Amino acid sequence: MNFTDLSEQQLLALAISAEEEDGRIYADFAESLRGGFPATAELFDEMAREESGHRHRLIDLYRTRFGEHIPLIRRADVRGFYTRRSRLLGVGIRPERARAEAAQMEIQSRNFYQNAAQRVSDASVRQLLGDLAAEESRHESLAEGINARQAEEGQIAEEHDSARRSFVLRIVQPGLAGLMDGSVSTLAPLFAAAFATSNTTETFKIGLAASVGAGISMGFAEALSDDGKISGRGGPILRGSVCGLMTTFGGIGHTLPYLIHDFRLATGIAFVVVLIELAVISWIRWRYMETSPLAATTQVAIGGALVFAAGWLIGAA
Repeated sequence: MNFTDLSEQQLLALAISAEEEDGRIYADFAESLRGGFPATAELFDEMAREESGHRHRLIDLYRTRFGEHIPLIRRADVRGFYTRRSRLLGVGIRPERARAEAAQMEIQSRNFYQNAAQRVSDASVRQLLGDLAAEESRHESLAEGINARQAEEGQIAEEHDSARRSFVLRIVQPGLAGLMDGSVSTLAPLFAAAFATSNTTETFKIGLAASVGAGISMGFAEALSDDGKISGRGGPILRGSVCGLMTTFGGIGHTLPYLIHDFRLATGIAFVVVLIELAVISWIRWRYMETSPLAATTQVAIGGALVFAAGWLIGAA
């Protein structure tokens, strides 16, 4: 059916189902965020209560006008009507994403009530729809007020700290471990093959095999080491994937130059790539792991130099 073909009874039924769905979306957001972001969860709890209040007012008016039976008319049943995709975002949603989704939802709801109010003739229905349109507009002010109060109480700052810790534990830490392993551990077999054979094609194959093998090994090791339920480090599949991909990436970086047939040129480029990789590792350790720049650079440089020396000595023997 088309929106313009809906009767007053059908408009009210659609509004009731829409408010019920929005209330559940906000409740899903609140439940998903409650553990790590209690301040934002409180905001969505309040918004869910507001949607429930709207639904009750709509039902009361519907009962007065049309009786007890409310036909089930959903957004998807109305051609060209807006739909919600937020139900798919409830699990693992970030606070900023949830707030952005809620703002878009409120704009859509306001537009719906404004358009619906223009299409009805009954004074009581028109008044309620107009009131709800105004209240949907005021929800943004409600959210801003709650945010301001939470900011004064330090709750928003706590959430930011929590989000940063979560990002470090779930993404940065396994990614850094993988990048370090891929960049450093593959140096020995790669340069041992290079100096032993002086053959860029064979060196590339060995480096590629070492990189992919290390990526698979590190990915499984990270995923199987901790399910994240007690440590709070996040799902094992995500951590394992990040660690495995970064391990492979770290090894591939200084392997790709050996696609060049000139051995000296390929080795020179590979050496420069290694220096860049070690610099990136040092920066990440300084930026996210609170390691001093000097200590981060020294530790990584010593480790890389030892592994490179081992590969060179073994390959040249």
